[in-house]
This record gives sequence, C-alpha cells and structure tokens, in this order.
Amino acid sequence: MPEDRKTYEKLAISNSQSDRAMRVADELRERYDFVPIEDADAIIALGGDGTMLDTLHQMLDGGRVLPVFGVNLGTVGFLMNRYHGATGLPQRLAAAKPMSVLPLRMNITTQTGETHTYCAINEVSLLRETRQTAKVEISVNGRVRIPELAGDGVLLSTPVGSTAYNLSANGPILPLDSSMLALTPISPFRPRRWRGAILPDRSRVSFRVNEPSKRPVAAVADSKEVRDVAEVHVEVARDKELTLLFDPHQALDERIVAEQFVT
Repeated sequence: MPEDRKTYEKLAISNSQSDRAMRVADELRERYDFVPIEDADAIIALGGDGTMLDTLHQMLDGGRVLPVFGVNLGTVGFLMNRYHGATGLPQRLAAAKPMSVLPLRMNITTQTGETHTYCAINEVSLLRETRQTAKVEISVNGRVRIPELAGDGVLLSTPVGSTAYNLSANGPILPLDSSMLALTPISPFRPRRWRGAILPDRSRVSFRVNEPSKRPVAAVADSKEVRDVAEVHVEVARDKELTLLFDPHQALDERIVAEQFVT
C-alpha cells in the first residue's frame, strides 16, 4: 500500500443526483475552487458506494486515473469517508491515507462468438438466467478444478468486494493487502461439499458454461452484464491500479478487518 502523503491542490468534484449530494456539492463549490477532471490532481466523490464505483469505472473506461476521496452522502458508504461539513476539506486531503485497489478484468465470449471485456472493482459473477440450474466448469491457470458446478452461479471477488456480494454468498472476507481472490459458489447444489476457494491474485480463473443453450448464464462485472455467455476468463488488471483516499484510522483496510468481528 502506498504510504507517502501528497498534496492535492487541483480538485474535481463528482456527485450523485440525490438531493443531499447536489446540495453538498453546491456548498463545496461556494467554498472551494474546483477544476475539470482533465486538469485535476484528485476527485471528490459525493454520494454512496454506487457513486464511488461509477467514478472509478469512468476512469477505467478511458478517463484519467486519479485518486478519489469519497464523502458518504448515501446509505452504507463502505468505500467512502464520513461527511463532516464543508470546512476542513484541504486538511483532510493532506492527511488522507491512500489505498491501492486492483480491479479484475473479465474477457467474455458469448454463445454467438461475440467478445467483450469489462473491469470489476468488487467481483465478477456468473448467474443463471432462467429457472434452470446453471452448470459451469471452473479452471484455474488452465487446470480444470471443478468439472461441473451446479447451482445459481459462481463469483470471483477482490478483497475490496469480499465484504459485498461475496460475503452474502458465504464467501470469506479478504484483508486488503492479502493478494488473494475469493472464488465463491452461489447457492451450490453439486458438488455439495465445495464451499469455494481462496486463490493467489496472480491466478487466471476460467469459466465454461455447460449446456449453454438449455441453461443460459449471464456474466456481470460489478454492474456491466453480458447475457448468454459461453466462456469467461478473469484475472487481475495490474495495469489499471486505482487509488482511494481515506481519513486516518478509518481507511479501507481497517474497515475490512473490522467486518470480521461484526456480530
């Protein structure tokens, strides 16, 4: 994790369309001078976790990759900082702890031969499209590990995403600096005793859909969905490193550890 403090003098602002986020954005603009993203050193994201993910995906999709300081004006705000009013923002940024986040890259081939590539900050999920159980072959680094997983689907999660959908599917929480990925089945029927795996983040995980015409499967990278997939290959996108900024003692690594003690 990067530890060097940096001064962010040119700030851009990104906000959700909620009434509260737009009101706070106006308050901040009255107090501080913001610049367009193309001229900025960092971005202030106002909203909830969805706003943070949208901001990060805009950079992954071809925008400038900048550090992002999120301010929670939504519900959960796991990826955000608390809102303490419009004052003191430069001081908070000067003291902020930067955290590196490596997304996943998902390469898809559909049943008709189309190819798609998307990145995921939280997880890549394969989900059944109909009432028919999905049947998926799972390979790691070219070796078939599960010839056929039957169930609602399967997901591969980053440490950042391990407390989200992955945790809801009974997957493990991964420390942010663990260099691991969580491979977690979703409502598995067969094999009954397989509860998933923890893999080094240099692994390349491949999914092949069995009986795709009878049991169609969709692949989802965060919110980007492709239906009727045939094969999906996933690996860490090391060339797409992102940086989130957090108030000291409330950074993402500490939050992920704390989630393991929630009762």
